[in-house]
Amino acid sequence: MTTSATDPTRLPPLPADFVWGASTAAYQIEGAADEDGKGPSIWDTFVRRPGAVRDGHTGDVACDHYHRFDEDVALMRRLGLDAYRFSVSWPRVLPAGAGKVEPRGLDFYDRLVDALLDAGIEPTPTLFHWDLPQALEDEGGWLNRGTAHRFAEYAAVTADRLGDRVKRWITLNEPFVHMSFGYGFGVHAPGRALLLDALPVAHHQLLGHGLATAALRAAVPDASVLIANNCTPVRLRTDARSDADAAAASAYDALHNRLFNDPVLLGSYPDLSAYGVTEPSWGGVVRDGDLATIAAPLDGLGVNYYNPSWVTAPADPAAGLPFDLTEPQETYGRTAFGWPVVPDGLTELLTGLEARYGGVLPPVWITENGCSQPAGTDDRERVDYLAGHITAVADAVARGVDVRGYFTWSLLDNFEWAEGYHQRFGLVEVDFATGRRTPRASFAWYRDLIASQRTRSSS
Repeated sequence: MTTSATDPTRLPPLPADFVWGASTAAYQIEGAADEDGKGPSIWDTFVRRPGAVRDGHTGDVACDHYHRFDEDVALMRRLGLDAYRFSVSWPRVLPAGAGKVEPRGLDFYDRLVDALLDAGIEPTPTLFHWDLPQALEDEGGWLNRGTAHRFAEYAAVTADRLGDRVKRWITLNEPFVHMSFGYGFGVHAPGRALLLDALPVAHHQLLGHGLATAALRAAVPDASVLIANNCTPVRLRTDARSDADAAAASAYDALHNRLFNDPVLLGSYPDLSAYGVTEPSWGGVVRDGDLATIAAPLDGLGVNYYNPSWVTAPADPAAGLPFDLTEPQETYGRTAFGWPVVPDGLTELLTGLEARYGGVLPPVWITENGCSQPAGTDDRERVDYLAGHITAVADAVARGVDVRGYFTWSLLDNFEWAEGYHQRFGLVEVDFATGRRTPRASFAWYRDLIASQRTRSSS
């Protein structure tokens, strides 16, 4: 049921040139795991580890987007999208991560880009959305500095093929999550549980971003380059107000947010002494010239937002981390994932970025925002979620933050990493047994919102 708060014609207007989009990622939707010369990724390996993924699900078929992309582009056209954010599968292009290029992999992205352009939709590829070629992981993965250089080579190959038509590029998706879940705690691929010894993964990903930015601009002189960081406002519980709690919040903000924003925007790392990092080179990991490479000016900052993080001082300081993540005392709605629904956290995040980075903050793009809800197509909770968060974006714009676009997560139900197919984020429901796509109520709502915003901006 549409209410005044969710009526798409009554949401605050955003600028006339605001870009409306949707996002996906290669391993989560493509399938065709070993077709046309594609090499194995760390996720192809990880899903076969007993107990790694709920119910033993894999992305071998997923949404079968590799074979059904025309159908999916037709859905995007129905939505009226301005842009589509997808990721390129590194091992589909370079099966061993480097060396021999697989032309059939590039052919697929060629066809996808052409189909998007024919539909009037701007392709916005992300070069790395966690599916590192297994061959590179065998050499150390992102713990190995050489992976950053291999990433730049892959960026150059991809841009050389697609750059005549693709102008907006995203280098990395959520390097914090890949470092912490994949290398820190081992709950995502590659499944390493290194805790703080995973910190070099942060630097090598960021170095890869900087090197890839140079490669993209060399191949596509008018390229617009972004990085997509998962950001979270850090909040204290209402009963946690000690100096130790405040120090824990600062330490968590440094790890989750500033570790990945400061280097690209300020050319420096935040204070990481709470994590035992007390000298600038991180024991030789950070080399002369690295930060200048990482800090190449960005054309935009991608922000992925799902919820705030609540932090207190650690109950057991000897456990190794200088903070404890906790639950809020306030009552919030919850997604099917159990994540609190806090739209004003997005306004807080965006205005906080503006306050911290001021004149060096490039235009901001919301590159992911969405929620998991139970299977079915009458998903009014998702409509409420989208309406609240898009209103939060409009509030931030009204307060002076330069936000250029919004990409909801996700176009399709997909393989949700360690949760397999149990979490449903799509505007479109997917029957994973048959591949059938069924647009949800949120699909119609988002379509009507985009049409309404365009009508209002032109009147």
